Amino acid sequence: MSDMIDIRHLRLDLDDHVILDDVSMTVERGQRWSVVGPNGAGKSSLLKCLVRIHQSYKGRISVDGLDARGYSNRELARLVAYVPQAGGRLPPFTVRETILMSRYPHLSHFGTMGRHDYDLVRDLLARTGIGALAERSMATLSGGERQKVFLAAALAQEAPVLLLDEPTAFLDPRHSHDIRNLLYKLNKEDEVTVIEVTHDLNAAVLDSDRIFALREGRTAFFGPPDKFLDEDVLKRLYDRSFLLGEHPVTGQPMILPGRCGE
Repeated sequence: MSDMIDIRHLRLDLDDHVILDDVSMTVERGQRWSVVGPNGAGKSSLLKCLVRIHQSYKGRISVDGLDARGYSNRELARLVAYVPQAGGRLPPFTVRETILMSRYPHLSHFGTMGRHDYDLVRDLLARTGIGALAERSMATLSGGERQKVFLAAALAQEAPVLLLDEPTAFLDPRHSHDIRNLLYKLNKEDEVTVIEVTHDLNAAVLDSDRIFALREGRTAFFGPPDKFLDEDVLKRLYDRSFLLGEHPVTGQPMILPGRCGE
C-alpha cells in the first residue's frame, strides 16, 4: 500500500493555547483508522487541519504524496471529503440541494450538472436511507437525519479519503448500525481511506485497522485494535478504570458497562 495521508510534527495553536503538539501519523491507502481520546484532546482539530479549516498549523501534512497546502480548494476536495459534527448553522436548502452542491469539485466553472451528478445523488439518498427526506428543508431535520445528509454530501465528492467527526453520535442503534455497515462497504469494497473520530471505543476496535489516541494534544497511543483495549492503556488515556470482557463472536476485548456509584 502507498501512503494516502502523512502528517509530520503537526502543531496547532489557537488563542494562545496548544491544541496539537508534535503529532505524526501515516495512513496507508485503503486503511480505516479511528481517532479516540478524551474531550478536548484535539481530535476534531486534527481533522480540521487535514481539510484546511485550520490553516495556521506548523509541520507538514501530505495528501496523496503532495503537501496539502499546495492544492487548490477544488483539488483538495476531490481527494478528501469531510463530515463534521452535527450542529451549527444549516444551509437554507433542501436535502437534495445540499447533496448536489457537494458535487462542485467535479463541475465545470459554469457549474453545469449532468446525468451522472443527478444519478449519483439519487443513489446516495437511497444508500444512506434518506430518500424520503429529499425535498425537506435542512432546518426541519433531526440531528441524526442531518448527520446522514452530511455523510451523503461528503460521499458526493467521490473522494478517496473520508474524514468523519463522530458520524453516529446522534443516531439510534438501528441507524448507527446502518452507517457502520455503509462505512465498512466503502472501505472494504470501494477502498476508501477512512479516518473517523469517535467516542465509541468498542465500535472503534471492531471496525478499525488502527487506533490513534490523543490526550492533551499529543499522541497517547497508536497501534492495532487488539492492543488498545488494555487496562493500563485505557487508564492512562482516560484517568479511570474500565471493566473489560470478551466479545462473544470475535473474542476481542470489549468494554462492559459498569454500575453507577462504582
